[in-house]
Amino acid sequence: MKRKKLMRALVLFVSLAMIMPVGQVFAKTLMLKTQSIYPLSMPVLGDSMVWFADQVKEASGGELIFKVYDPGKLVPGMEILESVSKGRIQAGYASAGFWAGKMAASPLFTSVPFGPEAPEILAWMFQGNGMKLYQEMYDQAGYNVKAFPVSMLSPETSGWFSKEIKSIDDLKGLKMRFFGLGGQVMQKLGVSVTVLPTAEIFPALEKGAIDATEYSVPTIDKNLGFYKVAKYNYYPGWHQQATLDELLINKDVWEKEMTPSQQALVKLGVRASLMQSLAIGEGTQAPVLIENVQKRGVKNMYWSDEMLAAFKTAWDEVVQEQCTKDPFFKKVWDDLSAFRADYAIWSRVGFLPRTVGPE
Repeated sequence: MKRKKLMRALVLFVSLAMIMPVGQVFAKTLMLKTQSIYPLSMPVLGDSMVWFADQVKEASGGELIFKVYDPGKLVPGMEILESVSKGRIQAGYASAGFWAGKMAASPLFTSVPFGPEAPEILAWMFQGNGMKLYQEMYDQAGYNVKAFPVSMLSPETSGWFSKEIKSIDDLKGLKMRFFGLGGQVMQKLGVSVTVLPTAEIFPALEKGAIDATEYSVPTIDKNLGFYKVAKYNYYPGWHQQATLDELLINKDVWEKEMTPSQQALVKLGVRASLMQSLAIGEGTQAPVLIENVQKRGVKNMYWSDEMLAAFKTAWDEVVQEQCTKDPFFKKVWDDLSAFRADYAIWSRVGFLPRTVGPE
């Protein structure tokens, strides 16, 4: 009798295994606590990570969950990289450029002055050596993380100023919030540069602690209220024609806890999120530019050829200095430059001429 019962139980188990989806029998829910450096309510810059997390959760049937937290809820923003690497949190959302003090080449994986626009930077990352070098940077520096670009910003504005800037002399002595490698360019032109957290920028501008600021794209800058204090908004965003934000996952979690299908889902998810964020960014800026002029009294300005040439000359100096100081920066820069030289053969013939400057 016992043997018959055992056989019946075995038959029942095998039958259930055959008719039930494998995921339902063997599913293991994995939740990754994920700290964001950006407010999650912020368009594109913040909510892209929320969108990614939602899609992954739905596509995995709840098997893989990125539980995303607003800045400071788990760890301070500037500690995200260290915290993910050491396993204090399982994942983080930030921009590689924030780690410039730890890895000189990191800003090249966020945004490059006078650098690639979105199609070109994505081509380098996924068809060139960008992703390989990106991971190599973290590995070489001893960080136990797996890195992915997960969202992308459209070209940024290159600054909000309280007065018109007619020449390089007008920049000298200004106190300005400026991020990344573009900040080093501005320093060469006599600007006193500081990097302030998001929440501190508007109060500093309002109180006169800084004279000008750059931050992001028009839809984001509008929400931060810069137009209330500074009425001259300058374009093009020579310093950030395209900006990548990153997802960092603890490498032990990636290699030991995530299944191959979960890893594949993350790889697909980040590519979908890149497309989603770029589409939103490109599709929402024009109405804000119009509203800034018609409702907020903003003057949309476009840098003269002379000013752009001055920025470019200063940028070339910054690049040479960085290449001299840091071998890995040079390695990445040389690879990106070689890719761009080849890409230019295509871009010169493949695209229509572009009209520049505000109407």
